[in-house]
Amino acid sequence: MASTQPRPYQPTPARKVAFLGLGVMGTPMAAHLALAGHDVTVYNRTASKAIALCAEYAGASGLKHPIKHADTPRLAAQGAELVFCCVGNDDDLRAVTLGADGAFAGMEPGGIFIDHTTASAEVARELYGAARTLGLRFIDAPVSGGQAGAQNGQLTVMCGGDAAAFAAMQSVALSFARAVTLLGASGSGQLAKMVNQICIAGLLEGLAEGVAFGQRAGLDMAQVLAVISQGAAQSWQMENRGQSMVDGKFDFGFAVDWMRKDLELVLDEAKRNGARLPVTALVDQFYADVQQLGGQRWDTSSLIKRLT
Repeated sequence: MASTQPRPYQPTPARKVAFLGLGVMGTPMAAHLALAGHDVTVYNRTASKAIALCAEYAGASGLKHPIKHADTPRLAAQGAELVFCCVGNDDDLRAVTLGADGAFAGMEPGGIFIDHTTASAEVARELYGAARTLGLRFIDAPVSGGQAGAQNGQLTVMCGGDAAAFAAMQSVALSFARAVTLLGASGSGQLAKMVNQICIAGLLEGLAEGVAFGQRAGLDMAQVLAVISQGAAQSWQMENRGQSMVDGKFDFGFAVDWMRKDLELVLDEAKRNGARLPVTALVDQFYADVQQLGGQRWDTSSLIKRLT
């Protein structure tokens, strides 16, 4: 199918699950759950995306249960043991969890809500508390690996919450992930994702400056990258984004607008905990420059556009 790449699935008992949010990440994640044998109901704010996913996988080889869609998060969550979610931001997350049509209203006591949105640690703790009051369980579980990782079922999932709830969801999440790790209490997954984004921002700026410098010096940068990626400068960003910087092609991947949203979360959290992030704050402003160049939806490797 177009949205996923075939992969072997770990044998695990089929579970009744829901998935809320069918963007570039959520769509392949939900598909992997269905292809792994789980009974999946999906919800998306734009219903046509949910309908299209159901149609795409109708009759797919090896699919034990057809993917179904529901009109509200509450209806999608009814009867589900696990409710997965990947939406845009804190407000979107509250919208699909709380209120009369929210998922929490449809879940049965003991149900587990797993949030893959990159959101604030504050909202994770808020919803953990709200879920607990209702007899539900909540895991904050942001992901790393981008759209390609979602399509290939190779995401890295960073989790915060209670150990028992984590143990109950881990094997199912491995349907679309290569690693699902509990890092601490509620909010720890979101804080770990912030560390991830801090590191990526610095790596991309360093890579952009290196490529721009080499181009100014008249070097064959494709050759240079092939050489230095065998040494201490090697990184995922160099391996996967170095050539796109050289080629000036940015119409794919993790968008600048999304990175700025994530870095805003990082910088807000740093104000609360007193962390000093001078490079991260500077790179955030560099991304604002890229937005001014019209690069809101360019890949984050487009930092080099400021330098060329």
